[in-house]
Amino acid sequence: MTPTYKKKTFSIESLVPRNAMLSGPWADEKKNVYENIADENPKVVMKDVSHLSEALDDDDAALARRVGHRSEFAREFKSFSTISFAFAIMGLVSSIATTFASPFTLGGPASTVWAWFIGSIFNMTLGTAIAELVSAYPSSGGLYSASGLLVPHKYRPTVAWITGWLNLTGQIAGIAGSEWGLAQMIYAWAHVISDRKFSASRNATVGLYYALLFIHGLINSLDSKTLARLTSGYVVVNIGITFVIIITLLATTPLHDMHGPSYTFGTIINQSGWQGQGGTALSFLFGLLSVQFVMTDYDATAHISEEVHRASIAAPVAITVAVAGTGIIGWLLNIVLVITSGNIVHQNVDDMPGGLPMAQIMVDRMGKVGFLVVWPFVCLVAFFVVTTATQANARSFYAFSRDHGLPDFGFFAKVWKRTGTTVNAVWLVIFLCILLGLLGFISQAAINAIFALAALGMDVSYLIPIVCRQIFQDHPEVKFEPGPFTLGRGWFGRLINITAILWTIFECTILSIPQTLPLKATEFNYSWVIMVGVLILSLIWYVAHAHRHYHGPRSTMPPELLSSLESTNEKQEKQDASSHAPE
Repeated sequence: MTPTYKKKTFSIESLVPRNAMLSGPWADEKKNVYENIADENPKVVMKDVSHLSEALDDDDAALARRVGHRSEFAREFKSFSTISFAFAIMGLVSSIATTFASPFTLGGPASTVWAWFIGSIFNMTLGTAIAELVSAYPSSGGLYSASGLLVPHKYRPTVAWITGWLNLTGQIAGIAGSEWGLAQMIYAWAHVISDRKFSASRNATVGLYYALLFIHGLINSLDSKTLARLTSGYVVVNIGITFVIIITLLATTPLHDMHGPSYTFGTIINQSGWQGQGGTALSFLFGLLSVQFVMTDYDATAHISEEVHRASIAAPVAITVAVAGTGIIGWLLNIVLVITSGNIVHQNVDDMPGGLPMAQIMVDRMGKVGFLVVWPFVCLVAFFVVTTATQANARSFYAFSRDHGLPDFGFFAKVWKRTGTTVNAVWLVIFLCILLGLLGFISQAAINAIFALAALGMDVSYLIPIVCRQIFQDHPEVKFEPGPFTLGRGWFGRLINITAILWTIFECTILSIPQTLPLKATEFNYSWVIMVGVLILSLIWYVAHAHRHYHGPRSTMPPELLSSLESTNEKQEKQDASSHAPE
């Protein structure tokens, strides 16, 4: 059944009984009082969400009742801009451009085509499971906030803490990897226009990477309305340039130079160094790095849900549409790239523009002029990816700081009055990406580890709330209530969630394995080392000190108000049901 929406306004002054009691997931906070953090800096403001003269519309009322927050943001993102945001965060053509080398050079054509296909199918189950949770908890905290609300009270702080740090680490790695890829793509264009006379050094790539981060920090310091308007056009450029590349490559490649079905779909070329049949199978599975990096950060749309109109339905729909669209269109692009690739699978990647095989294919088929015209649009898509990812990551740090998860005294939970955005959190993201970018001085393998870390950190953080929901959804301290986008409680919903859990465990295992042999310090897969290191350090910090002030996702509204909203919604639902009942 298609959900219907009514614009309801709740007068706060009429909703606060003197001795109201709070039930459900916020029962352990019914004695808490909202603490408005004073701020001496006139440029920033913490909105007092407990102000009794204000009114809550449908979105804010749902957020308050489900998550315990009142949005501090203007809801400038409508349905189309939200879908555009979800597409932009995955990147599609630009993300494939930066990761195409892994499946193509490690496993060959078959790995490039079928690893993407397999990953897309199973990622659809993961994306759908995540969309269901986002619909139930449309908060800036995303699945971090959801994880704390899907477990009994005694587990809430620990589970939310682990989920939060895994997700934040994965998001930082995703931004760093995308920004590094953008720097490579810009230098690839410079390499071609100079007739291969210019080749960027690793230090030059790091320098451009840092400059691009600064630009993205400035953009994400703009106001929310401007960001929403910019986002609306992302999906058009993203999908449009992808089809332009597909059509142009097929049109400019002579028929006798195109690879046939047996090569495209059935040839595995093991260049990973892993030997034997097991090594060949493993080299094939290394192709998952591309699809997992591209199709990740599913919950990024959730992180802006407090800026989205009708978030409980718009956000999950955007996630599912973006995952399905990226999977289908990305598969077509990979097939065309393999068909028109010629013999570059055996060429040295370092001799290609920017070290990118996709760029070499486009130069070979489109010619210099064609490449120089089309490639800047691919770079533009990558620029969009980092812009949206930075915005989402900043909202994540905002939510974590709001819950006292950072030792910052609420500094990164500030919303600037002038822009209505989390400017402080934006520059925290930029600083952390600068630190992670130091790996760029080591080797390309270290950069590949950043791509793998993005998928590892975020996918494991997605795994936790999905598992918790399956275990504790009927627990009296949880009482999971699905949003308007739901898979149901029957066998279909259970199958989707269990498949997502098993797939995530499998692909995270593959992404943790070194991709080349023999092992060298400069070629080692550091992704899991960084992830485990961050997790251990965060747990040590939690046990030593953070447990004193961090108690999981916290309400920023008085419990009496939340209880009143809950009872008011129940009365409204009963009235709606009675009005539609047959006489």
